[in-house]
Amino acid sequence: MLVISDLHGNNEAVRRIVARRQPLIILGDFLNYVDYRTGHGMVAEVLGIDFARRVAAYRARQDFAGWRELWGEASSDFDGDVRSAFTAAAARQYDEMRTALVGASGYATFGNVDVPDLLRAALPDDMSFVHGDVVELAGYRIGFVGGAYAAPLAGSVSVSEDEVGDILAGFGRVDILCSHIPPAVDPLRTDVITGRRERASQAILSYVTTYQPDYHLFGDVHQPQASRWQVGETRCQNVGYFRATGRAFELPDRA
Repeated sequence: MLVISDLHGNNEAVRRIVARRQPLIILGDFLNYVDYRTGHGMVAEVLGIDFARRVAAYRARQDFAGWRELWGEASSDFDGDVRSAFTAAAARQYDEMRTALVGASGYATFGNVDVPDLLRAALPDDMSFVHGDVVELAGYRIGFVGGAYAAPLAGSVSVSEDEVGDILAGFGRVDILCSHIPPAVDPLRTDVITGRRERASQAILSYVTTYQPDYHLFGDVHQPQASRWQVGETRCQNVGYFRATGRAFELPDRA
């Protein structure tokens, strides 16, 4: 079984993963909103590469006040046409992703830059959209909770901590917990490039502490201080920034 997260439009690598013909789990962030390394992505497509690179430069300098001010200025100028352009760009990226995923079978949930309705509609027939679901795959009982606490796109969905807690309360014990965001463990949530403590869930940490699944698999933090952490008997694992690495986290099937 292969697990990936934070695809952000790396469809060439997705095709290589699909060609391995193993069950596939995707933990969200399909869309390339803005690649902070290059400026490429939907922001550049809609607002121009110069604007996108200014956004990336503010983030690289860790000038988040300037970053928010820049976005605030841009947002004040957004009209219906701009919002429609972002929606159209998202739909195009999902269509490209669907083509890359042809032949894959498994499950996918959404991240903070995804639009769940568009994602659900774009998945190929053998990839199922999951959020708040428990499934059986490759001999494991797997629970999924998608989303994050901040969602930038029109049509994207923020999931509150209370909602996460309510979803987890219905799972009971699973073998693998899958989410987009990490548990509230500082080394797992800290990005060493930006120096920021990214979104993380205390509800997920409480679930892991109480139920001790074999694994908690997640993504979201692209350059984490730690990619793996042990919480009791549970291995908490960031499965990696797939756009940059093109690599999947692999688990053996259970008999």
